Amino acid sequence: MEKEKGEEKKRFLLKTEPSEWSWEDQAANGGISKWDGVKNKQAQKYLKSMSLNDLCFFYHSGPKARRVMGVVSVVREWYAEGDGGAVDVKAVGEMRRPVDLKEMKADPHLKDFTLFRQPRLSVVPLSLHIWNKISALGGGYHGDALD
Repeated sequence: MEKEKGEEKKRFLLKTEPSEWSWEDQAANGGISKWDGVKNKQAQKYLKSMSLNDLCFFYHSGPKARRVMGVVSVVREWYAEGDGGAVDVKAVGEMRRPVDLKEMKADPHLKDFTLFRQPRLSVVPLSLHIWNKISALGGGYHGDALD
């Protein structure tokens, strides 16, 4: 199911603890994984709103490394799974340089980023402006138009 002409891809940030599921796990898993375990109702709403080919930053949370590591795309939309649901995502490419949370917070162009206002949310929608700014901070990602 392709996007209708004029319909934009949506963009999100997906947070994971690297000890639970890391970028290395994602890449080593054939690049495809089920994104599940989201309990927060607001975060589930965002997962449910995802469409095929939407793009997501893969973000390591936790005490040691809070940073954007790479980009994944949605390859299967929301489906029921256990007590909740999931989407399937596929690795697109690693950031050319990981983008640390401190670096994002220091950028005045990102002052309205939802991640800063709702830091416990595990799925965060992104505007194209925020997406482009974070991409630029990391020098883009492997698989983007810069390759």
